Amino acid sequence: MNGFEDLDVWKKCRQLRNDISVLLKKFPDEEKYRLIDQLKRCSRSVTANIAEGHGRFHYLDNLKFCRNARGSLNEVLDHLICANDESIINDQQLQEYRKQYDECFRLLNGYISFLKNKNE
Repeated sequence: MNGFEDLDVWKKCRQLRNDISVLLKKFPDEEKYRLIDQLKRCSRSVTANIAEGHGRFHYLDNLKFCRNARGSLNEVLDHLICANDESIINDQQLQEYRKQYDECFRLLNGYISFLKNKNE
C-alpha cells in the first residue's frame, strides 16, 4: 500500500462524498447555509480524516483520525435523515444513501480493527 488513495475505505467514502456533492446541487437555495453546508463539510471530513490519519507516524494517531471519520460519517447519515424529514429527499433516495453509508461504515470499522490489531 502506497498511500491513502489505495485504501478501499477511502475510495468508498470518496464515492459517497462525490454522490452527495451531486445531490446537494438539487437542494433548495434556502438550505445553502444549513443542510448543504453541513453535508458538504461532514462528507469531506470523512475522507480528510482517513487521509490525515494515514499520514500519521503512529498507528494510534491513525486510529484517532479514523474514529473522527466514523463520527463524521454518522453525521452524514443524520443530515440525510433530516433532509428526508424535511421532504428534500425521498425515502428511496435515503435508502440508497444508507446503503452507501452502511458499506463505508463496515469498511471503516474493518480498517479500525486492522489498526487496533496491528500492534498486538
